[in-house]
Amino acid sequence: MSSLLNFKYDKSEKLKLKKFLRVDLKLSGRLIRGAAKEGRIRVNGKRADLKHILNQGDIVDICVQRKESQNIEPEKMDLSIVLEYIIFIFYCHEDEDIIVVNKSPGMVVHPTKSHPNGTLANGLLYYFKSKGENCIVRLVSRLDMDTSGLIIVAKNQFSHMALARDMGENTFKKGYLAVAHGVMEKPEGIIDLPIYRPGEGNIKRIVDDKGQRSITHYNVVENYDKASLISLSLETGRTHQIRVHLTHLGHPLFGDALYGEGFDDSNYINRQALHAYRLSFPHPRTGRIINLECDLPKDINNLIDILRKRANN
Repeated sequence: MSSLLNFKYDKSEKLKLKKFLRVDLKLSGRLIRGAAKEGRIRVNGKRADLKHILNQGDIVDICVQRKESQNIEPEKMDLSIVLEYIIFIFYCHEDEDIIVVNKSPGMVVHPTKSHPNGTLANGLLYYFKSKGENCIVRLVSRLDMDTSGLIIVAKNQFSHMALARDMGENTFKKGYLAVAHGVMEKPEGIIDLPIYRPGEGNIKRIVDDKGQRSITHYNVVENYDKASLISLSLETGRTHQIRVHLTHLGHPLFGDALYGEGFDDSNYINRQALHAYRLSFPHPRTGRIINLECDLPKDINNLIDILRKRANN
């Protein structure tokens, strides 16, 4: 793919370039203003300002690559983590607009005061620079530190804008696998319960009528002795949504130190048994639907093996 976005204006009526970009192409005002200011918009090969009048058949080019910097230290990860990136690139997806990463459990996605280094963003920035790509890390989706699985990262402003816009549409789907305590009352269903944050400083969420509407679809994949492997998808994307909903129904996740009160799962797994295994989304440039899946990580597979053996004894 090229660093240029190419669009043909097909309408018979004349139209201002700015309106075409904003209304027809649905580009963000920030992207349009920046591209115009930096001379990255051309019509029929010539630099054009936003007041330019388009005629039928005109070709509009926008350069999406630009010099950018980020206050994140590029960091070469341990070989096992670097290999995960490489394996992912071969078996999942990377192009000039996006990269989708299979995040390891225990890894923070972006530097914070308590985790300034060793994050996914540190590793990705090093990876981009090692390939000679002038990209900053634009996270489209995020996962909790102890949740593993697929994360989309945009490589330029356009792809980030387009993916963020599309996240609320039916064409953008995320699938999770979780191992929960107990056996669900029904093998499949929809959990439609509002989630609320009781206090600004509180990390923990609860189900409460004062909260935002939150919808989780679930399907039981396999039942064990007092445990279940569950496939889940989200209509909404609230913080800790799966963990809160399942806990409210009496089925906290194995290893969930925040929501699994009364359960000591340290002999089974040392983090919540939740993995983002599936992504389906339209490519920001072509609109083609990309379907990606990744396997369960070793710790969740080990947990499932233990539960199966326990159920058969």
